[in-house]
Amino acid sequence: MNKVILIGRLTRDPNIRYSQGENSVAVARYTLAVDRRFKRAGDNQDADFISCVSFGKTAEFVEKYFRQGMKMVAVGRIQTGSYTNNEGQKVYTTDVVVEEVEFAESKSSSSGAVGDDYPRDFMPEPSAAMGEGFMNIPDGIDEELPFN
Repeated sequence: MNKVILIGRLTRDPNIRYSQGENSVAVARYTLAVDRRFKRAGDNQDADFISCVSFGKTAEFVEKYFRQGMKMVAVGRIQTGSYTNNEGQKVYTTDVVVEEVEFAESKSSSSGAVGDDYPRDFMPEPSAAMGEGFMNIPDGIDEELPFN
């Protein structure tokens, strides 16, 4: 099994490109700074900087809603590869191919890092009538719920 779950902050805005060809696919590359749980004696590094890549709709979502400094949950798999650079040297790569992303903090706790286009449908406002932490389910969607 090859599964990775990361929680970290974006070191810079995601870089998105589109593949060439008839059916172009969005490719987003970004780096997550993931805090280390333990620090070894004499080690100055408190975080690991992990290269990530997303494809398709996930890449477009990351590019649209995530900015430098935002905290993200990324779920995916490790993928290794290699290529020969311009000097003829073989370069080995390790990336996390991110297949799912989530916001790891609320809009208010991210210190204004998110713009006004923050997706309201992903972070619904709790209804005061329903009690703290619960959202109000609109009328007329009973048949769409997985339980009755």
